[in-house]
Amino acid sequence: MISDFVKGKKKFDYPSAIQKGIILHRFIDTFTDSHEATREAKEIFRPAYRLYSGAFTDVVYDHFLAVDENEFPGNSLYDFSQAVYGTLNQNSQWFPEKFAGMFPYIKEQNWLYHYRTRWGTGKSLGGVVRRSLHLTESETAFQLFEQHYQLLQDCYRHFWAAVKPFAFKKFEELQNNRNTTT
Repeated sequence: MISDFVKGKKKFDYPSAIQKGIILHRFIDTFTDSHEATREAKEIFRPAYRLYSGAFTDVVYDHFLAVDENEFPGNSLYDFSQAVYGTLNQNSQWFPEKFAGMFPYIKEQNWLYHYRTRWGTGKSLGGVVRRSLHLTESETAFQLFEQHYQLLQDCYRHFWAAVKPFAFKKFEELQNNRNTTT
């Protein structure tokens, strides 16, 4: 979860296990950005948000993952989110400053769980705007999300079918200390 806050070679400031998590995150980001379904989903947001279309697509994918009953049946997303926050609490000494400032809100408002709701997804789309330098509103993004819900869900399903095995393979390689140069 801290990977987006760790730039370049700063990853070497972390213990090996965290470095591997950062590397895995970077592999997944590269795979995501180059996947045809992601390119299609980004086109929905591109006319209004240009370079930020990828950030909005990431939020939308998080929503569809959160409501994916194959991944999080019943209330298991809630349990998963609590376990993630517990693990993060145990490793808070490694938080980059910006993430450390955000984490209390992430945990208190249970961002991971609230991706399940359209309301929570709307709040996350607003978060993209708050963290950006050039955006002023997220209402258009939410309208596009609602208007193209089925198409975006289809993009997620196509993408997820490919990224999940890719991520498992990269995780295994990292555990075996191969391909750790990213």
